Amino acid sequence: MAAAPYAHGTSASETFKKFFEASLTEQNQLLQELISATTDSTPSESTLRQLLDRVIKHYEDYYRYKSRWAKRDVMAMMTPAWRSSLEDAFLWIGGWRPSMAFHLLYSKAGLQLEAGLDELLRGLSTGDLGDLSPAQLRRVDRLQRETIRKERDLTETLAAQQETVADTSMVELSHAVTELIRNGETTQTHGGWDESAVDGLVESTLRPKEDALEEILHKADDLRLSTLKNIVEVLTPIQAVHFFIAATELHLRVHDWGKRRDLKEDRRREPRQ
Repeated sequence: MAAAPYAHGTSASETFKKFFEASLTEQNQLLQELISATTDSTPSESTLRQLLDRVIKHYEDYYRYKSRWAKRDVMAMMTPAWRSSLEDAFLWIGGWRPSMAFHLLYSKAGLQLEAGLDELLRGLSTGDLGDLSPAQLRRVDRLQRETIRKERDLTETLAAQQETVADTSMVELSHAVTELIRNGETTQTHGGWDESAVDGLVESTLRPKEDALEEILHKADDLRLSTLKNIVEVLTPIQAVHFFIAATELHLRVHDWGKRRDLKEDRRREPRQ
């Protein structure tokens, strides 16, 4: 998936939105291939692994390009305007919560276990997530515990960084700007205040905070990607295919549902003619 170059005068948010939409299109295509792989009566392990490698590469490309855009505008990546309000409600540091991958795995495994219970009781293997072995479940449990620990550490790091919005430098700067406004040392234009005289100071104060947020976002995205890779290592190739089908379906459908809900809400708010 090629990254679109920055267009002159185009915000990082607008540019990444186009990349995000292209990513959704590619995910749809990969989903169809994943589903086809499960309908093949005898898919070879090499074929499945090649498909899984492409899926993993899709995620790697996405987070690599996201990291590039975060260097330009980390705020846009932390509060993505290209996602729906439904997705925003479940957002964790600019993306999905890594521990959610384990809930997804267990949910899909439970559904497939129920669907294939008759075969399993007859001693037959279903080959899907309903047929996870005790050894696999133990490894998944260890991964889940480790992921939750890292997730908690990052959450605490973000909380500490968020508190710096009220540190001495911010309080001092906000007071100084307020005094400038009160003393009429800035120019009032278009009903607002032109703060060009203090823009440099504002930028120098906010820059370290943005740099810290960028580092936290990068670590969160690394955890998201490593969680997927670690889960796949526990699963057989065909089980990993089923896992990615569930993950892709959930991502695409929640995005669609959220966009439709937002559109309906926007229409409801429109003044009647």
